[in-house]
Amino acid sequence: MLVETDKCSVAFTLQSSLSYNLSRSFASKTDGENKITQVLKDKFPQATNVRVVDISGGCGAMYEIHIESVDFKEKRTVQQHQMINDALQEEIKSMHGLRIFTSVPKH
Repeated sequence: MLVETDKCSVAFTLQSSLSYNLSRSFASKTDGENKITQVLKDKFPQATNVRVVDISGGCGAMYEIHIESVDFKEKRTVQQHQMINDALQEEIKSMHGLRIFTSVPKH
């Protein structure tokens, strides 16, 4: 028997991450996705690619971030992720989890 204690965790538990991401790829962005995207664009103005996806079923509990920026050049992955965490210091307070993927532009 499943007892609903948290709509986010129940919604995410009932669907696989892959099927959720496929269905979300055609949906409009959530307010949380838009806010985090804007914060990252403001903090990393040289970023060539910023993608934020709410992977918690739309409730804002967990996000996946992909960001490509020259700001990460010659920095270790842990340093790059610390830069993201610092940029999202306020937003992280209300999250349960965050997946971060950083890269440097190839050119």
